[in-house]
Amino acid sequence: MVPESEDWGEELAGLKQAGLLRTPVIAEAAQGPMIQIEGTYYHNYSSNDYLGLADHSAVKEAAIHAVERYGVGSGASRLVSGTLPPHAKLEEQLADFKGTDRALTFSSGYATAMGVIPALAGAGDVILLDKLAHACLIDAAKLSKAKLRVFAHNNMAQLEERLAWARREHPAARVLIVTESVFSMDGDFSALPEIVMLKQRYGAGLLLDEAHGVGVFGPGGRGLANELGLAAAVDYHMGTLSKALGASGGYVAASAGAIEWILNKARSFIYSTAPTPASAAAARRALEISDSLLGDQLRRQLRANHAAFVEQWNGKVSWSGSFTPIIPVVVGDNEAAMEAAKSLRLKGFFLPAIRFPTVPKGSARLRVSFSALHDCSATQSLSKVIIELMDKS
Repeated sequence: MVPESEDWGEELAGLKQAGLLRTPVIAEAAQGPMIQIEGTYYHNYSSNDYLGLADHSAVKEAAIHAVERYGVGSGASRLVSGTLPPHAKLEEQLADFKGTDRALTFSSGYATAMGVIPALAGAGDVILLDKLAHACLIDAAKLSKAKLRVFAHNNMAQLEERLAWARREHPAARVLIVTESVFSMDGDFSALPEIVMLKQRYGAGLLLDEAHGVGVFGPGGRGLANELGLAAAVDYHMGTLSKALGASGGYVAASAGAIEWILNKARSFIYSTAPTPASAAAARRALEISDSLLGDQLRRQLRANHAAFVEQWNGKVSWSGSFTPIIPVVVGDNEAAMEAAKSLRLKGFFLPAIRFPTVPKGSARLRVSFSALHDCSATQSLSKVIIELMDKS
């Protein structure tokens, strides 16, 4: 037991010495292609606001209208008196957007995972998880008390070994494969066609987290599974409302029976105050924009910024070769990554260093994330500066 008078100075000093101490910065203006910190503006390549909707006038107007009509807070959990019309309408819209019977929303993507995965699998069941899956998926799988087996990132031979083991050793178990469509720190795709083939062969369920895919891929921004024509093969579509959609919250979309079960079993849904009506209304408007001609235009602009960044590389930066809104520039050493981030900031670009435990040890990096609102000339300048830094290292 830690005494109440415990001084955490020694532990914090250890983090600092290892280059792992984290300190939040205060962004003094709305999210956008520029970020204001301590009175200075920087080109912001750190945000997940891929379509630039976090400060969009129509999205803000929807949130303001919801506040005026329903107030600031929801007042209670969803199963008491906290479900308001914006919540119900958002869930109907999400189900239609994802092509499922129903959808259920949560206060965050993390809360979604922590509620959904333990509701779907428990003691005696098996969860098979990609090694590079997001922390929320890892934590939720551990919380579920299911037997957890990790397969190497996108290693389909190992996934099949795990599936065969599960069916042989635990024939009565529910088997759930959990992966992402776009991996948040590496910016690469899951091997979704192969995963679908294996899940069907072995009779497993599939939960796909489209946190970084929705808004960016597929017709109307419906996600990578829709783009590949595999949406119907995904049992549980998970995602966030806080990245390309610019609002806040998370969701799961699935069959009517699955949603009814999750609604009754997901502790992070049952025991949390409902998300604000403003966030639900904002997400609804963002979905409408994503599924419109404007959404298509924003996705084209997003791709143009990606192209402006990579066209100057000449093989100097490791990259999967496909378009995603995320490109990692792996530096390796924690201190070196932090120094690179400082150098970029002096040049007018904000990209914090990403370090362990967010990424594996020895793979500290700069995570470049693009917005449709970035100026292509600024993106080209960023690319040149990063290449110069790498040439010096």
